[in-house]
Amino acid sequence: MPGAPQDRLAAAGGDGRRSLALVVMGVSGSGKTTVGSRLAGELGWEFLDADAFHPPANLAKMAAGEPLTDADRDPWLAALAAALAERLADGRGAVLACSALRRSYRDRLRAAGPALAFLYLRTDPALARGRVAARGGHFFPARLVDSQFAALEEPDPATEPDVVVVDADAPLACFTRAWAAERLGVA
Repeated sequence: MPGAPQDRLAAAGGDGRRSLALVVMGVSGSGKTTVGSRLAGELGWEFLDADAFHPPANLAKMAAGEPLTDADRDPWLAALAAALAERLADGRGAVLACSALRRSYRDRLRAAGPALAFLYLRTDPALARGRVAARGGHFFPARLVDSQFAALEEPDPATEPDVVVVDADAPLACFTRAWAAERLGVA
């Protein structure tokens, strides 16, 4: 497997404009939706929010303050991988905002196709809790943030070479088409 995200794309035969999918990942409150939607707009790609793929039972469980189990996440991850695979097969670029907390979850998403990269928004619990508490009308309560950190297997680019790590408090304005071209090998 080639190393950097742009190497994986080249190996897949893609050109970075139509066939790469980007997963913006991290715990709740890391900025996945904000950064992901910005990058999708910059690149002219479709934006997908993984929250929209949860079955109603998962949403109700999280709204009640209960963390999801691997069994809860299984059909959700399958739906996400299928959505990415469909877009890749059609030659459409997509940015997916998804927690992808564990290596096994990221591997499930990788099964969508080789032209996939991850952008990990690294944050600390205090910043994540503050952001989650400040947003209104969302099903995910701030008290669940610690459970996400407990489940998190931080990606290490040395062992997951398709991952780029960025601090979650980076200015939103830095996530531009030029940034994506330089850091992710897409244009």
